[in-house]
Amino acid sequence: MADDLRQYKLNPDTLLYEEDRTSRRRRFFRSFLLFLASIAAFMLYFWLYTSVFHLETPKALILKKENASWTSKMELLNSQLGHYEEILEGLAMRDDDVYRNMFGMNRLSAEVRNSGFGGVNRYAYLDALGDNSYLRSTTVRLDKLYKKAYVQSKSYDDIISIYTKSGDMASCIPSIPPLSTDKSKYHISSGFGGRADPLNNTGSFHPGIDFACQPGNPVYCTGDGVVDKVSYDLYGYGYSILVDHGFGYKTRYAHLRAILVAEGMKVKRGELIAETGNTGRTTGPHLHYEVIYMESVVNPANYYDLDMPVDEYKAMVAKVASEGEGIKLRPHQRLRF
Repeated sequence: MADDLRQYKLNPDTLLYEEDRTSRRRRFFRSFLLFLASIAAFMLYFWLYTSVFHLETPKALILKKENASWTSKMELLNSQLGHYEEILEGLAMRDDDVYRNMFGMNRLSAEVRNSGFGGVNRYAYLDALGDNSYLRSTTVRLDKLYKKAYVQSKSYDDIISIYTKSGDMASCIPSIPPLSTDKSKYHISSGFGGRADPLNNTGSFHPGIDFACQPGNPVYCTGDGVVDKVSYDLYGYGYSILVDHGFGYKTRYAHLRAILVAEGMKVKRGELIAETGNTGRTTGPHLHYEVIYMESVVNPANYYDLDMPVDEYKAMVAKVASEGEGIKLRPHQRLRF
């Protein structure tokens, strides 16, 4: 192997090939300098290629092309997500303003529709990409869109559940007058809305309708429901009944003389529940009647027809009583004042 490393050169004087005695170290040093020169030349070429002529390497060109392709795909996806968000927003608006309102259900709050988006940074693993990264923004939009769609789906499930009971809704809406329609028995002394307070003559809002009548006039429930509250307020409604009809509806009957039901009782439309009186803050005997929808008072006149034939009203009351759906309290349990 040692002979393989030897080099020979022609001696011009003797015309013989003689062993080259040049130092191996010198040859090594010369080869090393040649290697360094090659590296320097490559670096110079790379610098001129990229910095002076502003050209890109083949690998950079490939990566740039792939990045442009993915960016184009992300832009198309974001455009589609914007379209889907508009559709979902329209569904949410229709859900709140039409479907849930139709069945007396509360609107879904923004907190419910956007639940699960705050708090802990669930996208910490994407922080290195920066806030303006297409990948990060698309991931966040997809996550929000999925969760909003889930909330909307659950809302529709609730609506379907209520819809299956919609047959009961018709009987629960307070749609008859609380007194017999015999106009010889009452007159409306105060309507719904702004008025002068009859006790101090100052401007005030009247949340119901007052039926002036003699004490002891029968008061009937205006829709199926459950007695939510029986109460007394000396400086307000006096003795009163609050009935919860479900589907967002409640009714109040105030200034009563006698209460014929108790809290928790189920009551039917046309069922006798009280007698008119003069308790609480009044200027004379009357029935104060309110309709409350979605926790706000509304005009009761929009829900009943005072021109309903008296015989038809009496027949309805008699039918409820004959079906055993009338007064459930025994005489000694009834509250009279």
